[in-house]
Amino acid sequence: MNSVESLQLNQIRKTRLLRLQDFAFEKLTLVFATTTLVALLGIIISLGVSAWPALKAFGLPFFYTIEWDIINSEFGGLIAIFGTVATALIAILIALPLAFGIAVFLTEICPKNLRRPLGTAVELLAAVPSIIYGMFGLFVFAPLFAEYGQPFLFSTLGQLPLIGIMFKGAFNGIGILAAGLILSMMILPFIASVMRDVFEIVPAVLKESAYGLGCTTWEVVTRVVLPYTKAGVVGGVMLGLGRALGETMAVTFVIGNAHKLSPSLFSPGNSIASTLANEFGEAEPGLHYSSLFALGLALFLITLVVLSLAKWMLLRAEAKKGLKT
Repeated sequence: MNSVESLQLNQIRKTRLLRLQDFAFEKLTLVFATTTLVALLGIIISLGVSAWPALKAFGLPFFYTIEWDIINSEFGGLIAIFGTVATALIAILIALPLAFGIAVFLTEICPKNLRRPLGTAVELLAAVPSIIYGMFGLFVFAPLFAEYGQPFLFSTLGQLPLIGIMFKGAFNGIGILAAGLILSMMILPFIASVMRDVFEIVPAVLKESAYGLGCTTWEVVTRVVLPYTKAGVVGGVMLGLGRALGETMAVTFVIGNAHKLSPSLFSPGNSIASTLANEFGEAEPGLHYSSLFALGLALFLITLVVLSLAKWMLLRAEAKKGLKT
């Protein structure tokens, strides 16, 4: 065998080895993806099976009735569902504009020598355990909110028609609004960090071209940066909203843990996560135990609906973009 034939044989062996490696890598990634799907289906099935006795006993009214009587085995999830949705909406409404401002400042306005320390500080906030936020909310934030925040909101927003009823009640520092504010502090660094990262991947030539045409910083951000990073921004918002929906310890500290439904955001309430944390350990097999699983299933469905809406919004925006071009 001459040298040319030897080289060709080695090349053939190398090609076969590479193809084998590609085949193995492809199948391995397929296994990983399938495992994720199987785990998701397993969670859904386990929740459904455990929640079935409560759903069979109470039916769909379980999700829109307020009764939660452990002694008489009468359960409804509306109070916990309302508390979960209300606190998450309050958190996202407060955190989103603040996170956007932080990301814009760090990427477009902040002096270069301050970008790294400020960015690191924001990321460190995301690493603080949730129980620390809960302790801060109960022992530091709640007294200050009861003394200054709630009276101010009552004297201003509480005097407005229609929405004024949401800002009336006892000034005790805990409740739906307090939980939403603590959640906004928790999800703010997550959203801000993701927004900052996706803003930084915008090609400099695009922004420089816009500035060269005379655009202001606001115009560059809203007409160049945001359209370019739309998917990443939505992903960051969904990440923060997902944590707000499922947060347990911080909410349990400050929401009040009361099975009451009130139009006032000052009043104590409950969320799905706080209800599970408070009652799951002491629940006995039966309707109470099954109702807690039904609440977990409701939380899963809420998260699924939110993510589906976000995906639909992105697809619709892409379709409109394609029509315009």
